[in-house]
Amino acid sequence: MAQSKWGLGLLVLLLFLGYNSAFTVHETEKAIKFRFGEIVRYDYKPGLHFKVPVPVWNSVKKFDARILTLDSKPERFLTSEKKNVIVDSFVKWRIKNVKTFYITVGGDPRQANIRLDQIIKDELRSEFGKRTIRQLVSTDREVIRQILLKATKPIAEKLGIEIIDIRIKRIDLPPRVSSSVYERMRSERSRVAKEFRSQGMEAAERIKADADRQREVIIAEARRDAEKIRGEGDAVASDIYAKAYGKNEEFFAFYRSLNAYQKSFDQERDMIVLEPASDFFRYFKHEKPTH
Repeated sequence: MAQSKWGLGLLVLLLFLGYNSAFTVHETEKAIKFRFGEIVRYDYKPGLHFKVPVPVWNSVKKFDARILTLDSKPERFLTSEKKNVIVDSFVKWRIKNVKTFYITVGGDPRQANIRLDQIIKDELRSEFGKRTIRQLVSTDREVIRQILLKATKPIAEKLGIEIIDIRIKRIDLPPRVSSSVYERMRSERSRVAKEFRSQGMEAAERIKADADRQREVIIAEARRDAEKIRGEGDAVASDIYAKAYGKNEEFFAFYRSLNAYQKSFDQERDMIVLEPASDFFRYFKHEKPTH
C-alpha cells in the first residue's frame, strides 16, 4: 500500500516536472527565456522546447509576433503656410527583435504604441511643415508614405519593432479654415467659369460674324448669278422678239398692243385718259394703223 502511494506520488511529480519543463512556441509568437531574471535565450523557433522546471531558475515569457495596428487619434499639424490641418493615420507594425523589444519597452505593446506614435507624429509634423495645403491635397500620398517609412524604420528598429506600413486615412481642415478654403475655391471656380463664358461669347460672336459674312457673300453671288441669268434671258428674249418682229411686223405690233392693254387695265378701277384718235387705240378700229 505504501509502495503504491510512493509510486503515485512519483508519477505526479514526474508529470509536474514534465509539464513545467516543456513549453510550446507557436508561429504567431516570440519567446524569451530568463534565468534569475536575466535573458539567456530569445531565438526560439516555432515548436516544442524545454527548460528547467523551476520558475526561479528558468522562466519563459511569450509575445505576440503578429502584425499589430497603431490607430492614432487625429492630430493637428502646421503646414508651411502656418495653417492647421487635422491628420488621421494608422501604422502596421510587428516585433522584429524580441530582446530589444523587451529591454526598450518592457515587452508591453501599449508602451510600444506610445513610443511609436510619438515617432510617427514627429515625422508627420516635419513633412507637413514643408508643404502647403494645396500640395497636401493634390500631392500623391504615396510620396509622403515612402518618406515616412524611410525615416521611421531605422528609429523603430531601435525599439525592436519593424514598421510594415504607414497610411494617412484623412487630411481635414479645421471648420473655419475649411470655410475659407471653400470660399477661395468657389471664387476661383467662378473666375474660371466667367472666363470660359467670356471665351464662349467671343467664339459665338466670331462664328456669328463669319456666318453673316458668308450669308452676304452667298446672297451677293446669288444676285450676281441671277442678274447674269436674267441678262442672258433678256438677250435671248430680245433676239427672239427681233426675229419674230422681222418675220411679221404687223403681228408683233398687235401682240405688243395687247400686252399694253393688259398692263394698262390690270386693276378693276384702272383708268386712262387719251384722245380717241390716239395711236394707242388703233387696233380697236377696223382700219389699219398708219406708220
